[in-house]
Amino acid sequence: MQFDRLKRRKFITLLGGAAAAWPLVARADQKLSTIGWLGSGSAIAASPWVTAFGQRLRELGRIEGRTVAIEYRWAEGRDQRFAEIMAEFIRLKVDVVLTYSNAAALAAKQATTSVPIVFAAAGDPVGTGLVASLARPGGNLTGLSIQQTDLAGKRLEILREIVPRLRTLAILANARSPNAVLEMGEAQAAAHLLGVDVILSQVRVADDIALAIETLKDRADAIYTCSDPLLTTNRIRVNTLALRARLPTVHGFREYAESGGLVSYGPNFPDLFRRAAEFVEKILRGTQPADLPVEQPTKFDLVVNLKTAKALSLSLSPTLLARADEVIE
Repeated sequence: MQFDRLKRRKFITLLGGAAAAWPLVARADQKLSTIGWLGSGSAIAASPWVTAFGQRLRELGRIEGRTVAIEYRWAEGRDQRFAEIMAEFIRLKVDVVLTYSNAAALAAKQATTSVPIVFAAAGDPVGTGLVASLARPGGNLTGLSIQQTDLAGKRLEILREIVPRLRTLAILANARSPNAVLEMGEAQAAAHLLGVDVILSQVRVADDIALAIETLKDRADAIYTCSDPLLTTNRIRVNTLALRARLPTVHGFREYAESGGLVSYGPNFPDLFRRAAEFVEKILRGTQPADLPVEQPTKFDLVVNLKTAKALSLSLSPTLLARADEVIE
């Protein structure tokens, strides 16, 4: 009888130990949801966006390394890297791809029709063929538009306010970027409406930038930069060369003004990446991209670099400075 009790106690002890171990085994077998981050530029350039995205994911209960894994890859402004990175993501079987330029999103779309893709910042998602419409994107892509082409006229109005004697505008764009080419056309049309002559300056690789800006010296009164990963990655070079040539610049992203550009006007990118995290979370919970309408930006920033204005001997009106969301001194 005592022997039976001992055996029964030992069995219960073993059973309890096994039951306690089951959750550990189950947790070890669970696969983390994986996000493939297809970075168009560099890790340094995108660090504020990475931070905003990760913070919003944590608020939604997705903690990197614990409940979600993020595979970061950076093209460094070289579009030819997109296909290679996407092939790697497909091999890794990522659950969703997060990217933020038209060229990268198009490359992702060409690489897969099954893996969901969220673009955090697309200039003209309909015009460049990313989605069928904003309300009904269709396919496996959705995300946020930055209204890049729609804001060209507004940027020129701000530039004209700062440079009232603007007669000839140089428009700098990456000829390989479909969205930059569209924006170049919108900026050209807006300039003509203001009675401003235009010089189109196109680059294809980073090494083209110095010569392009040098040839504009004494020919143009200012530069309008059509933002894309190539120029964003090299924005310090663009602004340094423009300042050396005594050319005021206007840009679409605040990061350009923070890097020495004269003025920028456009959507707040950290806000876009926070909202992109919400798209990713919904997809990881089972929502199809086709059922998530493309959203428009709701927060815009006007950033003025007063230090650059002084270096160019430009006087900025108190009204403009009062309207600015940020004045860099």
